[in-house]
Amino acid sequence: MSELPELVKDLALILVVAGIVTLLFKRLRQPLVLGYIVAGFLVSPHMPYIMSVVDRADVQTWADIGVIFLLFSLGLDFSFKKIVKMGAAPIIAVCTIIFSMSMLGMSVGQCFGWERMDCIFLGGMLAMSSTTIIYKAFDDMGLRQQRFTGLVMSVLILEDVLAIVMMVMLSAIAQGNNPDGGQMIASILRIGFFLVLWFVVGIFLIPAILRACRNLINDEVLLVVSLGLCCLMAVLSTKVGFSSAFGAFVMGSILAETVEADRIIKLVEPVKNLFGAIFFVSVGMLVDPEILVSYALPIAVIILAILLGQAVLGSFGYLLSGQPLRTAMRCGFSMAQIGEFAFIIASLGLSLGVVSNFLYPVVVAVSVITTFLTPYMIRFASPCYVFIDRHLPHSWITALNHITLSHPQTNKGANNWQRLLMQMLRNTVVYSILSVAVIMLMLTFFLPFVRHLMPGWEMHWWANAICGTLTILLISPFLRAMVMKKNHSPEFQALWAESRLNHLPLLFTILVRVAIACMFIFYVANYLSRFSDALMLTMALALVILMILSRQLKHSSIRLERLFVQNLRSRDIEAQVQGRRRPLYEGHLLDRDVHIADMEVPADSTWGGQTLRQLALGNRFGVHVSSILRSKRRINIPDGNQVVFPSDRLQVIGSDEQLTQMGQVLEADVFTIDADLEKREMKLRQIVISGKSPFVGKTLQESGIRDRYNCMVVGLEEGKENLSSISPHRRFQKGDIIWIVGETASLDLLSDASVDIP
Repeated sequence: MSELPELVKDLALILVVAGIVTLLFKRLRQPLVLGYIVAGFLVSPHMPYIMSVVDRADVQTWADIGVIFLLFSLGLDFSFKKIVKMGAAPIIAVCTIIFSMSMLGMSVGQCFGWERMDCIFLGGMLAMSSTTIIYKAFDDMGLRQQRFTGLVMSVLILEDVLAIVMMVMLSAIAQGNNPDGGQMIASILRIGFFLVLWFVVGIFLIPAILRACRNLINDEVLLVVSLGLCCLMAVLSTKVGFSSAFGAFVMGSILAETVEADRIIKLVEPVKNLFGAIFFVSVGMLVDPEILVSYALPIAVIILAILLGQAVLGSFGYLLSGQPLRTAMRCGFSMAQIGEFAFIIASLGLSLGVVSNFLYPVVVAVSVITTFLTPYMIRFASPCYVFIDRHLPHSWITALNHITLSHPQTNKGANNWQRLLMQMLRNTVVYSILSVAVIMLMLTFFLPFVRHLMPGWEMHWWANAICGTLTILLISPFLRAMVMKKNHSPEFQALWAESRLNHLPLLFTILVRVAIACMFIFYVANYLSRFSDALMLTMALALVILMILSRQLKHSSIRLERLFVQNLRSRDIEAQVQGRRRPLYEGHLLDRDVHIADMEVPADSTWGGQTLRQLALGNRFGVHVSSILRSKRRINIPDGNQVVFPSDRLQVIGSDEQLTQMGQVLEADVFTIDADLEKREMKLRQIVISGKSPFVGKTLQESGIRDRYNCMVVGLEEGKENLSSISPHRRFQKGDIIWIVGETASLDLLSDASVDIP
């Protein structure tokens, strides 16, 4: 028999040990991530008492794939539209927290005399709280319906996005000898360029492709296509100098805007769980007990820095975003831990060879301890607020409650200017990036191809002319949209009619965009010819004017923009059709003491089959059921006669306390597990009615076979191919052969009733 490869043996060992340990952690109600880390430590060479992984290089390769799929799944749960709708408050909070915790982490590393790159990476690790651990803690503690948990999850979404950017920045810092501010700005601009380019192009192409092939795509094909696109973007990301994880996240965020996003999430979940488990096991394999003992003091200091840092600096970040002190403290205390992104950043540092070997096990130890402390920190927030409220002067509390950088402007004119300029800036950036991408592709690939088809010096200029003309034609819809879009918007017209003093600034915005468009055309013409700059500029201006006057280009740019918006909103449109979109009045409720929460009725809930009047949710909890979402139906404003079914999603309006109480009761009111499930097997038996049987002369109803013995008569055997049905009025006779189905114990009771059973 051929010998199994070492990789298969290692995977068997990893998965078996991980399965046993995670069952134990599930029993202890601890995060499975910690179970994977413990399993990794058990199969590592540092644990000599059991078998160890032989080929760690292959396992690390699988772990790298796990990181790709983890971030791909993270991208599937992310939406750029959510970021736009969040407003400035969570952005202020997350920027404050990341900057403060990064500086705190770097300071801790410098206090211990660690290397510069160790301090930088430590700061990045401490800045990232764990979305998985916090979400599970909220779930276990029954807090998911409370308002502050939504604020925390919004900030965590932004943190995950900035973590991707931070990984790219750390890679740039690690690869540069002495990166300065200019290199940092160049790296940020490079990230933004490719991020916008990939997202815009992806939203144009991928939803249209999936929509065209929708009838051909089943679950298997969709899984293969999704993972293929993920790996393709990961490869493309590495080709342009970014990490594969960054590309996987971008592709996930693109697919998140498609109608198929929910299906993809369900299909990718098992793949992500498998490779993610291998990644976290590989994290545990790097834990060295000797290093943990040697660095016990730094570990304790880092833990203290995280707990105090998030409690103080995190709460301050939420205060700046406009939250009252009590809510800010509950949010800040909830984020006092590090998790999966700390491991990913540490893995990045090790793969680049810029961090010391001790940093990885130190971070793992810190993560494990802070994870165990997370529920206690969440509970400690309220007593801490009560203590501060009692001992600080009332004027200080009032001042803290009014610290904010996100108050909305009240000047209508200023708001119009702000909206108009932001819309123009966004359009100019997007269309400029698309134009740059087209120019780069044409000059890099198409121009050499045309020159190869048209060799010779005489044909050289013809090749340049063909390439230049096609390039300008391709970018002309983008340039026209850049110049003309928002010139007839409501904000532009309101500002124009408001005052004559606004006319010149508004015209200036148009001239600036015309100048930017001319720069693109001038660059293409100047790259392919040697005419004087003045002549090129004149031609550029003439072409821009022609673009502005071209109605065909106008229709083309409008059609492209409508296609992009349709693809971008396809998932929202599908949610509206299926009745899964949150009601518009939710935003008004959030300004008061009540808000909306979705609660799913468990499949084994005792509430199933009862009406809303029977459940009396208003009397019991003080809440209101505004809608019931059932499969693809939405039942709005249900009356008391509406029956609740298992797996229904109830949209409930109430306060934090009311919703929490209802959620706890909903989860508790379930049918208990049948302890004798194995004894409930149904069996089919043949019964012969003897002369001594008490059933002789009785009808089926009078016999009590169903009521007394909990059995069911299937039919009467009369020598035919099929059983005959028994009429309810027919009386049993001696010698009748009937077939009865029931549990073994029930059939035994029939036997005790002097019935002959073969």
